[in-house]
Amino acid sequence: MNAGGSLPRQVTVLGLGLFGGGAGAARYFAERGVRVIAADTRAPESLAETLEALKGLSIEYRLGRPHRAEDFAGSERVIVNPGVPPASPGFDLARAAGARLDTEINLLFRLCPAPIAAITGTNGKSTTVALLGEMLRAAGRRTWVGGNLGGSLLPEVDRMRPEDIVVLEISSFQAQRLPWSGVAPRLGAVLNITPDRHADLAEYAEAKKELLRGQGPLDFAILNSEDALLKGWAAVGRGTKFFFGATEDAAQGFRLEGETVALWRPGARAEVSLRGLKLPGRHNRFNASVAAVSAWLFGAPVGAIASAAREFAGLPDRIEFVAEKGGVRYYNDSIATTPESTLAALEAFDTPLLVIAGGSSKKLSFEALGRRMAARARRVILIGCTAPEIEAAIVSAGGPAPLRAATLLEAVRAAAAAARPGEAVLLSPACASFDMFRNYAERGRCFRDAVRAL
Repeated sequence: MNAGGSLPRQVTVLGLGLFGGGAGAARYFAERGVRVIAADTRAPESLAETLEALKGLSIEYRLGRPHRAEDFAGSERVIVNPGVPPASPGFDLARAAGARLDTEINLLFRLCPAPIAAITGTNGKSTTVALLGEMLRAAGRRTWVGGNLGGSLLPEVDRMRPEDIVVLEISSFQAQRLPWSGVAPRLGAVLNITPDRHADLAEYAEAKKELLRGQGPLDFAILNSEDALLKGWAAVGRGTKFFFGATEDAAQGFRLEGETVALWRPGARAEVSLRGLKLPGRHNRFNASVAAVSAWLFGAPVGAIASAAREFAGLPDRIEFVAEKGGVRYYNDSIATTPESTLAALEAFDTPLLVIAGGSSKKLSFEALGRRMAARARRVILIGCTAPEIEAAIVSAGGPAPLRAATLLEAVRAAAAAARPGEAVLLSPACASFDMFRNYAERGRCFRDAVRAL
């Protein structure tokens, strides 16, 4: 396995999942003749896309039932999908079988011959990762983009070269398990920290810290001094810290000055123009700033960085422009699965808004969102299980009672009927999608289809 040692005879993939991590590990080992057992409690029909992607490979599937000791017997390694919670019985069964716990991301870190830039945070990491990839490509660097964005790069590792760059989106659960292998990125960035599905905020922050703890003095750590937690992370790990919002007396840092990003380190200073950036809102100028300083630290010229920023059109489901109908513009922000994400989306617009929100609960407070929607949205249409909670938050903040819709299609039609020329309709749910859809991507597709059918 190159840097990872010799290949095991047998592995168990704990959780195939739908977004590439489990499937990437299964493919990597199966293609190299290792016996692979894939264990997932979900039924095969729920994993149809993943199973189709693995079709033709020699993999033994144990699906649609609780994990059993036989799923792990004889496996030297158990590759844990990031979506598998720490309380899963599979962990105890794997340990009882004497297997080494590992992850697809850890394997990639150990095997990859190229430097890795890894970006995490509650909001904005996918956009930042994609934009950094484009900046590095514009600079002529062969760049691989993956992780949570774009799927597993593990099957591609043999094609990577030392002069390439790998850019990864890292979830908190992937970061939390990096100590299993003692790996760290050449450049690690933590954008922001707000409540998510960990037990509490402190646990969540500790998970993010693992991205930086293993860094050495030749590595770079990019942090946001405007985040109350992150501004206190100067001593986390030994990487050289670059804080967003740094003052001129700092040895190194970066900050926004209007539409320009100022970047500096000992012996070097640069300015990158963000004029013409297509992504709306200050939060996207922040994302672009993080991408810019990261690309600069990897040697990308300022001109290439600025050009890539101007050309970047954004990602699907992230305040994605869908269409204009009757003078009304429709935007898909289905990726917004927390109130904080929707709050950021609301600030990206200066036109009157009609907002479609609601979904399944992450047990987060809607109080701040209710206040902002009451002040910012001309009309709110609610769907899903959380509709009563969001409505209560809006009404208690003095806003009008929102409309209710039984389906997303019905919500789009209601918004279209109420919207006026010059306004925007924004799908930004502030909630997970699992009460009505398989994932946020399916929710986004449904929205796009509904808008285009108007």
